[in-house]
Amino acid sequence: MTLDRWQRLTDTPLIVVALVFVVAYAWTVLADLRPPADRVQDAVMWGAWALFGIDYIVRLTLAERRWQWFWRHLLDLAIVVLPVLRPLRLLRLVGLLAIFQRFAGTAFRGRAMLYVFSYGAVLVLMAGLAVLDAEQNDIHSRIHSFGEALWWACVTITTVGYGDIVPVTVIGKFIAVGLMIAGVGIVGTVAATIASYFIEKVGERDELEQRVTRRHIKEVMDELAEVKTMLVMMQAGTGPANKVEE
Repeated sequence: MTLDRWQRLTDTPLIVVALVFVVAYAWTVLADLRPPADRVQDAVMWGAWALFGIDYIVRLTLAERRWQWFWRHLLDLAIVVLPVLRPLRLLRLVGLLAIFQRFAGTAFRGRAMLYVFSYGAVLVLMAGLAVLDAEQNDIHSRIHSFGEALWWACVTITTVGYGDIVPVTVIGKFIAVGLMIAGVGIVGTVAATIASYFIEKVGERDELEQRVTRRHIKEVMDELAEVKTMLVMMQAGTGPANKVEE
């Protein structure tokens, strides 16, 4: 078993696990869970993260240069460790982003826009759930429903920031900072993708024009070569005009 083969085999199952985790997390935030439902939800979330942990250990074991792989995948290690920090449940959501990023990182540029917008939609959903989880029980906060949380997430990720709804808790503010940074990155990615598309199209047009120009130049050079040949033949007395006189 190689690392590449393992990742190909586990990418889709881990996407499913990540989606199950998001559903369980949303269930926690939006519903008033009571026993035994809360225990079921907790078991689902911990089970998902156990699978993430197994995946990390297997990939580390299969890596050819383990220390190099370890230093390059510190985020994956943090994803496995963060569930221990139960007061910071919000940070568990990083796992979903990392799993989705596996596909986005190998996508062709033609699919880049689709992945960017999908990534943004996932960010808005997760940030909305997370900020609602952090803010809904604070009497000074205006974020007490999922609709308000989604509206706040949308205006924040687009860096508009109307200011009509703002987080007041420390965790909520950290979510806002992370979402703004992600929003700037998404806007930059979209702009870069569009710019590279137009640059490629302009390059293709320039290449076409250059091919046409080179063909015209070749035709002119061929005609000049024929004229030169005729002049040489005339000077040597073997041209068409000399033959007529004889």
